[in-house]
Amino acid sequence: MRAIANTGPGRLEMVDWPTPRPGPGQVLVRVAACGICATDLHVIHGWERTGYPSIPGHEWAGIVHAVGPGVDERLVSRRVVADNVLSDGGEVGFEHPGGYAEYLVTEACRLHPLSSALAFPSATLIEPLAVCVRGMRRLRLEGRRRVLVWGDGPIGLLMTALLRRAGADEIVVVGGRTGRLDLAAELGATLVLDYHQLGGELAPAVLTACGAPFLCVVEASGTAAAMQASLYVASAEGRVLLLGSYGDARASFPWNDVLHQELELVGSCASAGAWPEAVRLAEEDPLPLARLATHVLPANRFAEAIALAGSHRDDVVKVVLTWPGDERET
Repeated sequence: MRAIANTGPGRLEMVDWPTPRPGPGQVLVRVAACGICATDLHVIHGWERTGYPSIPGHEWAGIVHAVGPGVDERLVSRRVVADNVLSDGGEVGFEHPGGYAEYLVTEACRLHPLSSALAFPSATLIEPLAVCVRGMRRLRLEGRRRVLVWGDGPIGLLMTALLRRAGADEIVVVGGRTGRLDLAAELGATLVLDYHQLGGELAPAVLTACGAPFLCVVEASGTAAAMQASLYVASAEGRVLLLGSYGDARASFPWNDVLHQELELVGSCASAGAWPEAVRLAEEDPLPLARLATHVLPANRFAEAIALAGSHRDDVVKVVLTWPGDERET
């Protein structure tokens, strides 16, 4: 098979790679589309969880091509996505080869079937959607109608849509790209703030623009600055949800700020238990996943796709790679 392999720090190459075979309880999936996540960009430049060569890609959707021993053969030709965390604790796209290849192997018990109504590029957004569904559960909105969201990337935008769906009356999104902020407004944000235009220190400027602190704050930008600012803009008994990935960043704040304000800091990592609901939302609810898949490129243009994903262009939200095949939709 053809695969886009990470062959060294910052280096991707299209290579010939042995097509995997499914073992007991496994399926071979023919990849139709795979999103490029910001985490992928970190992985490609070197990460302790993966060596070289490796095949990234955890935001994938495809078609079951073959099944291993003990697996129902009726799964063949089913359109699917899947929870990437496998029984050994490793993940497809990290410790296990992912969707930057024509085929991948995963466990049959992780599969979630898709209808033919959902195009494959849109289906790649189910993985980040599942992250947000889990985040919403951890946030426990519980009637808190006023929410601040840091970050206008896919996670921040999907959280905006879910917050609106859950009944939040006021949703403020802080970001740095005009196109993404316009989309946030379409998805339900009642106010969008471009931090480039605020001037002064971030947290006081946001609080001045909004007029009052927030009982709920969602940190989806993955920046230490926004994490620090979250504590400043949270009201007494406020709840701060951490959804970003912070690398080696460290926070520095007076612990008494948390104590005296009686704040809750809530971490939410990945998507455990959220896949069935995410698939249902993608299939049944009018979540505009296709609007987030702004750039869909064939896999042989992977270098261009990676450059787009790492750019700061206003019109880029999610870049998706597609693999050719007779059965798939684009």
